[in-house]
Amino acid sequence: MSRLNDLIRQLRLKDPALADDLEREVGALADRRSFGLNFERHTPEAVELPGRQVRRGDKVRILPPRGTMPTKSDERLWRVASIDRAGDARAAALESLDGEDSQSVTVADLVVVAEFREPIYPGLVSTGKVERGGDTPFHTVINAENYHALQTLLFTHRGKVDCIYIDPPYNTGSADWIYNDRYVSGDDLYRHSKWLAFIERRLVLARELLAETGIIIVAIGDDEHHRLRMLLDQVFGDGNFLSDVVWQGGRKNDSRYVSNGADYMLIFAKNESALAAEGVRWREKKPGVDEALAAAASIWVECGGDHTAATVKWRAWIRNFKRQGTSSDAVTRFVNLDKNGRPIRTDADLRSPNPRPNLQYELLHPVTGRPVRMHPNGWRYSRETMSQMIARGLVYFGPDHTTGAGGVSYLDTMDTHVPESVFIRDRNSSGRQLIAILGDRRFPNPKDHDVLRRWIRLAAPSDGVVLDFFGGSGTTTEAVMRLNEEDGGTRLSILVTNNELDAKVAQVLTKAGHRRGDAEWEAKGVHEYVTRPRITTVATGERPDGSTYDDTVPANVEFFDLTYEAPLRVASNREFGRIAPLLWLRAGSRGRRIDDISTGWDVADTYGVIADFDHAEKFVRALADEPDAALAFVVTDEDWLFESMCRDLPEHVEPVRLYAAYLRNFELESGRGAR
Repeated sequence: MSRLNDLIRQLRLKDPALADDLEREVGALADRRSFGLNFERHTPEAVELPGRQVRRGDKVRILPPRGTMPTKSDERLWRVASIDRAGDARAAALESLDGEDSQSVTVADLVVVAEFREPIYPGLVSTGKVERGGDTPFHTVINAENYHALQTLLFTHRGKVDCIYIDPPYNTGSADWIYNDRYVSGDDLYRHSKWLAFIERRLVLARELLAETGIIIVAIGDDEHHRLRMLLDQVFGDGNFLSDVVWQGGRKNDSRYVSNGADYMLIFAKNESALAAEGVRWREKKPGVDEALAAAASIWVECGGDHTAATVKWRAWIRNFKRQGTSSDAVTRFVNLDKNGRPIRTDADLRSPNPRPNLQYELLHPVTGRPVRMHPNGWRYSRETMSQMIARGLVYFGPDHTTGAGGVSYLDTMDTHVPESVFIRDRNSSGRQLIAILGDRRFPNPKDHDVLRRWIRLAAPSDGVVLDFFGGSGTTTEAVMRLNEEDGGTRLSILVTNNELDAKVAQVLTKAGHRRGDAEWEAKGVHEYVTRPRITTVATGERPDGSTYDDTVPANVEFFDLTYEAPLRVASNREFGRIAPLLWLRAGSRGRRIDDISTGWDVADTYGVIADFDHAEKFVRALADEPDAALAFVVTDEDWLFESMCRDLPEHVEPVRLYAAYLRNFELESGRGAR
């Protein structure tokens, strides 16, 4: 390896770019494991940015003629040497990246390309909002390439995300995902390694977004399940594996051998020891427990507190409830009521699992005063603990000492259980749900919002941040909205989706003469055609065709497009309007947003921004008067000004220097995980 490094150093004097490429490839080879998951880390992705103004120095692709599908030659990248600004049809002088070729092309036939190894300087432009959630935080939907969106969120949410749920492409071979702006088909010999490279780059950044007690849940099918488990082991550490949940969603009777109708959810913690230290234990209500408790209370009132009559009615109700098959056995086993009408069991095992002398003692019957029958191993609890349990009424004795003793448990204190790693739910219900929302079928195989609601409830606190960067039809945001409505939580959903088209739809539009960036093309993309109308309909009750949808969840939601800014314009404070949403997101996306600082400063509900230090005293006083303001963004290139402002800020306010923190974030993140 040392000889290779020497040769790379020699090459760097003649061709630095080639030396950098070779160094990355050598590093990738050095990282290969003798045991574990090895795969080709393909050329880092590049994403086309239709609609972004072409500038001198940009990397671009030449679009194919309208009506034709892209070919291999259309993937070539060029650099814009200059732009002729005269006339209606502006022309750009292009140079090949190796400097050997050049040509002139109409600017309208170019699309800017961002390569993942190069730094980006993102902004956000609001494309609309729904305000029906009072003072709760705004759910955020970002239309963007998700790798760049993750880099953006590292500036706003590093270490702040409580739960990531993603449903990435399953790579079934049916051209269901795009790599380097090209659909990947089943006959691509490298489709598995492309998929792994694609996912790994995003998981590396996702891990940085998680809080120390954060959880990631990744849905996957059979095609990549085994590879993904190994990849997650490598990125998150196999010690942070929590579960491989199996969702049995249907039967495939046309299968030759086995009905492979299961999907999977691989669940990892960022740091399982941090979860354990916090005492986190996942528990959920037992199915049927609320109905049973309500029925017991009603029967007790109906019987006027008559214990015998109420017990008869209760047992009849329990038998019928069990036949319905919707309840857990752990509920229907409570066949008795206590003297106050509470469902009770008196048969909990009090025997010690192992023989221990200190657990072998006489337990006296409260009526006969004689020792009850004891198992040879002794009792489960010490003499002192058992005495305390008897005093609290948690030990049941039979009519006399010959009947032994059992533990007492009440349904209302045993109403939860640990979730199991296998569950059955018909997958077709989610498709019907989406059709009901939108009024027609627009998206194949959406996820089930009830399933997501269940697992998000387990994995995220009631005020947590939930991220989905493979947003698809928007199921995760709907799940979070409905979960908040259910339990009064203030969870915040961040959804990232792009505006990709289904491969067949893209082919039809291409033959009709349309291409990315055209209104006809963009209108059929998943963000504009599915995600945005779905979330808007759920929040407002108005479908895209103007009809009414009744099952609404009032909430605050804002939609954004990610933009790519010039760093010099950002550093000189000429793009504040594009950076403003990032500051608001970093402050919690709640309350008023500061979109303009032409007056030199402003303080909103949760943060403040100052650029003119003649107003420093008023700025500090306004922050002190705003108890929820936790961040102060200080726009200055001068160290002494920033340090002076830091000294004057209230103790509850954290200073962030603009635009140094912004620029440094994206320069450091460029290319990380994108080899």
